[in-house]
Amino acid sequence: MTSGFGARLVVAISPDDVGRRVTVRRRDPDGFRDAVGVLESWREGVLRVRKRDGTLVEIAETSVVAAKVVPERPPGR
Repeated sequence: MTSGFGARLVVAISPDDVGRRVTVRRRDPDGFRDAVGVLESWREGVLRVRKRDGTLVEIAETSVVAAKVVPERPPGR
């Protein structure tokens, strides 16, 4: 028996998700990178994700390979 494992990459966000917490995986010259945070805007082919440390990540829509809405972070202790 041959076991195979495959992953399906899906982009399950849209401009309607602005204001929600998302995770976005994108192609990078060195491989892939992930950004998790609040989708602040999606205009003219650029997504802007505000990470929890306050940095703003600008992501070209053409580099996105997977994305989804994720639950809010639980409150700190």
